[in-house]
Amino acid sequence: MLELRSLPVDCGKRRNDSACSHCGARAFSVCNSLDEGDLAGLDAIAERVALKSGEALIREGDPATHLFNITSGSVRIYKLLPDGRRQITGFLFAGDFVGLATGQDYAFSGEAIEDATLCRFRKSDYRALIRERPSLEEALLDRATHELAAAQNQMLLLGRKTAQERIASFLLDLPTRDPLRPSAEDQVRLPMTRSEIADYLGLTIETVSRVLTKLKTTGVIRLLALNELRIEQPERLREIAEGEA
Repeated sequence: MLELRSLPVDCGKRRNDSACSHCGARAFSVCNSLDEGDLAGLDAIAERVALKSGEALIREGDPATHLFNITSGSVRIYKLLPDGRRQITGFLFAGDFVGLATGQDYAFSGEAIEDATLCRFRKSDYRALIRERPSLEEALLDRATHELAAAQNQMLLLGRKTAQERIASFLLDLPTRDPLRPSAEDQVRLPMTRSEIADYLGLTIETVSRVLTKLKTTGVIRLLALNELRIEQPERLREIAEGEA
C-alpha cells in the first residue's frame, strides 16, 4: 500500500480552532449529528491525510487498523477476482466512511479516483471513543444502515437490470452521492472513467460507450465534456431506469 502523506504541520496546529468546524464535509457525515463535546473527542483522534489520484488508501488483505472519513475528492472501492478482473463495489465521496464493516483484515481495496483528503482514525482509538460517547455509536449505526441499503440496491442493479437500465440508474443516482460539489440541475459530473463505470455496473467498456452514445443520439443526454454530461430528458431517463422504455 502506498504511504499516505499527512497534511502540512500547520493543519495540525489549527486543530485548536477545531478543524471539524471548518470542514465542508461535516454536514454530510456522521460528524453532523454530534454535539461539540463529541466532535472535539473525534477531532482529537483524527489524523488528516491526503491522496493523489490513483494512490491506494487500503489494500484487500492488509490488517484493518484504521477507519477513514472522506472530506474531499472521491474513492473507488473494489475487489479483484481470481482471474484478475476488477469489480468496483462503490464510489465514495465527501462524508462517506471507509472501513466500518471490516474484520481483522480489509475485505476490499480502495484507491483515490482524484485528489482526495480524509480523516484517518486508528480503530482502537475509535472504538474507545464510541464506548465513551453513545451518540457517536448511534450515528455510525445509521451510517451502516445506509450502507446496507446501498448494497441491496447494487444487488438489484447487477442482478435484474439490463445494461441500459443500469447506466440510466447510475446517471440518476450519481449527483446525490457528491453533495459537497453540487452540479447544476440535471448535470452529472463523472470523475470516474468509462472503464470504472463498466467495472461498477458489471459491463464491458464497449457496452458502456455504446449505451451512452445511444442516449446521446436519442437526445436523452448531452455530453458537455469527457467527464460531464447533462440529462436533457430526465423523465425519459427515469423510465429507462425503471424498465418502462
